[in-house]
Amino acid sequence: MRKEEKQEIVQALTDQIKSYGNFYITDTADLTVAKVNNIRRKCFERGIKIQVAKNSLIVKALEAAGVDSEELKGVLKGASTILFSETGNAPAKLIKELRKEGDKPILKGAYIDASVFVGDAQLDSLVALKSKEELIGDIIGLLQSPAKNVVSALKSGGSTIAGLVKTLQERG
Repeated sequence: MRKEEKQEIVQALTDQIKSYGNFYITDTADLTVAKVNNIRRKCFERGIKIQVAKNSLIVKALEAAGVDSEELKGVLKGASTILFSETGNAPAKLIKELRKEGDKPILKGAYIDASVFVGDAQLDSLVALKSKEELIGDIIGLLQSPAKNVVSALKSGGSTIAGLVKTLQERG
């Protein structure tokens, strides 16, 4: 590979790291072409960009993007595939689903909103992460809940008060 080609790959990886903000480094070595094509298809369906690159180029892209993590650089051994996603937990869910069919891809590390997760043992934690949209939905639900309680209490209390007033009027 020529120097210009390497620079283009590093620049493309750097741009993707900056624009997506979330990426997973996985091991997909020794998978058949059919399995790799299946992974690519599922990534495409879920809006996940998949990229295979040399570890040395990934390190250069991480440095150029300002991701200063020795932990992530430490996992870059053997074949590495990067999954980019705007949703932090989407690749984790995909990896979990693919693991039902076989033992790969293996999670080497992940970078989610400036947080670093290293090792395959982190997969369940990453699946449980909520996306920005899910968190906003939870917050809106929590904010609406007290208002609904107040409105329903006023409605039920209003009919009770009206009943009491009517009863008192009839007595008097």
